[in-house]
Amino acid sequence: MRVESLLFALSDPTRLTIVAELDACYEKTCGALDLSVSKATAAQHFRVLREAGIVRTRVQGKHRFLSLRREEMDRRFPGLLRAVLNGRRSPGTGTQLA
Repeated sequence: MRVESLLFALSDPTRLTIVAELDACYEKTCGALDLSVSKATAAQHFRVLREAGIVRTRVQGKHRFLSLRREEMDRRFPGLLRAVLNGRRSPGTGTQLA
């Protein structure tokens, strides 16, 4: 887990949305995430997040469950994930996203 990989993965708005949704719950299936991209594009985003060490994937039957590797990230880079999630802003407005 390298800070450069984490920051790259968290720099994309779609990946940041995925991380924010996972932060609000323990885990979700890939299909349950509210994304406005194709399945292939979503799979690419999941791969980037997984390779950066931000999420883990658990396979159960036909389903893939995603969860944040929160404890590992906070241990290695204390406060980084919280700062990124708290800093989410709507483009051009400067307002916080929900």
